[in-house]
Amino acid sequence: MTAHILLLPGDGIGPEVTAAARVCLEAAASRAGLSLSFDEAPFGGAGIDACGSPLPEETLQKARASDAVFLGAVGGPAWDSAPQRPEAGLLGLRKALGLFANLRPVKVMAGLEDFSPLRPERVRGADLLIVRELTGGLYFGAREEGRERASDSCVYTAEEVTRIARVAFEAARGRSGRVTSVDKANVLATSRLWRAVVEDVARDFPDVALDHQLVDSAAMALVTNPARFDVILTENLFGDILSDEAAVIAGSIGLLGSASLGADGPGLFEPIHGSAPDIAGQDKANPAGAIASAALLLRHGLKQAEAADRLEAALEAQLRAGPLTADLGGDSGCAAFAEKVAAHAAQA
Repeated sequence: MTAHILLLPGDGIGPEVTAAARVCLEAAASRAGLSLSFDEAPFGGAGIDACGSPLPEETLQKARASDAVFLGAVGGPAWDSAPQRPEAGLLGLRKALGLFANLRPVKVMAGLEDFSPLRPERVRGADLLIVRELTGGLYFGAREEGRERASDSCVYTAEEVTRIARVAFEAARGRSGRVTSVDKANVLATSRLWRAVVEDVARDFPDVALDHQLVDSAAMALVTNPARFDVILTENLFGDILSDEAAVIAGSIGLLGSASLGADGPGLFEPIHGSAPDIAGQDKANPAGAIASAALLLRHGLKQAEAADRLEAALEAQLRAGPLTADLGGDSGCAAFAEKVAAHAAQA
């Protein structure tokens, strides 16, 4: 059986890191005897330029028909004055595919602690997973825009909290068995609902330890003692902020990937960095986050754990051996780095 993957290269460095991810996917899949086919479609700013929409209808139909979707990056100053921003396509795609769970693993590799801007002893042993609710909260609530008054509504239902909490608790069962639920229950009504529902779900997982932490305290703990966390469960806005903060713990936002999953249908896999238009087209981008996302695509999108393990091991081997990209102090280009990872994956 052939797995069909839709590539959405997007904007800025998106096409470069997407090409890198494809090379590595093909190498890992070939080694595992897995057949892949690829299609591409315009999305984000590229969608606006090609079709007048950040999420063209044909792109959405191709996404729905695929086994997994890989996204490079969206956005850039070229579309600041466009009627629709490129990022609207991302929100629309998440909603259309029902992608309510965002997984962002953050791991500091042993021996590579010096990549981090924090002291090595602070980050040593850090290995956490952020589980972010992706289709509710402020990003999807009713809003009022104006120059004198503006508002954004944050709404959550018990059902929405229950389904994302179950994802976090199930993930913790396969890790160290700890969930930290992050909210602002001392101020926000939605957070008080969140906390109550999470406690209800926890009763179904007696083997998983649960604690609660306010978002401001969690932000501080992420940089003072990141190794204390196993699985962090949180809502949309808090997850957006905390996951980007956590990204630099490993040394560069260019290192980390993400998976966005729904109850059924294709998942969306993307590096967490932006489009970096200042280095677009210069072969300077770090493709590690895109390659890590490709491994998540194999693991969660195609249920190919062995191929995912192989690709993750290949990426780690290249990060240890070098040469590295400029953001990590090296002189490797994006394409050359990906080719070396692919070679590791083919031999693993």
